[in-house]
Amino acid sequence: QVKLVESGGGSVKAGGSLRLSCAASGDYPATYSMAWFRQAPGKEREGVAAIANFGGTTYAASVKGRFSISRDNSKNTLDLEMNNLKPEDTAMYYCAARFACTWASDSLRDNCYSIWGPGTQVIVSS
Repeated sequence: QVKLVESGGGSVKAGGSLRLSCAASGDYPATYSMAWFRQAPGKEREGVAAIANFGGTTYAASVKGRFSISRDNSKNTLDLEMNNLKPEDTAMYYCAARFACTWASDSLRDNCYSIWGPGTQVIVSS
């Protein structure tokens, strides 16, 4: 059974940076495509960034140019480097794995991922 655990969340001022990490344990194949999602209070969960098992990446328009997703298959980790953070980036951030849809159209759809971590909180103050 694969488990995901996020870390690295915290409170920063606008313009600051944070690096989130997701550690996978258990029977975890490096062939999984993975992604980061976030959910702000009162809002629906949204896809932030995704990385395919072949290395391709996808970003939400709201974070493109500010966030960078990467993975280290030797360590079973997934990272999200977040720069120039804005108050609207405040949310609970979740790591997800085991993508089962069409990558080109669905990489940031949450119902395409079946394994989720518990989340890590990011708060950006103005």
